[in-house]
Amino acid sequence: MARENYATQQARIEKEITRLQKKAEALHTKRRKPVITSIVNSMRQYDITAEELAAALGASKAPGRTPRKKAADGTKRPVAPKYRHPDTGETWSGRGKAPRWLAAAEADGAQRDSFLIK
Repeated sequence: MARENYATQQARIEKEITRLQKKAEALHTKRRKPVITSIVNSMRQYDITAEELAAALGASKAPGRTPRKKAADGTKRPVAPKYRHPDTGETWSGRGKAPRWLAAAEADGAQRDSFLIK
């Protein structure tokens, strides 16, 4: 029995992955249909319009959380700075670990709110 070379094995595995992905997608689509039907029936029963549903979906986002914004090409947009050091002009977006200048100022008793950009 001849051994399969690497390229042959990889091609066979990729073919199997593609087949399984298609199968999973078909199963997902099949399971969605009755849910969509149920939603449509409920909308008709309670006279809910698509506009009301869209408004409710927009309002259901968690307060204080905004979705990540991406540029048209799919890259992440830079986040606007939220805090500024009054002497050096260094800024921080408020995300991630606080910069050293802010941590040092807070250790000296300054309030973080005093560095907010207004």
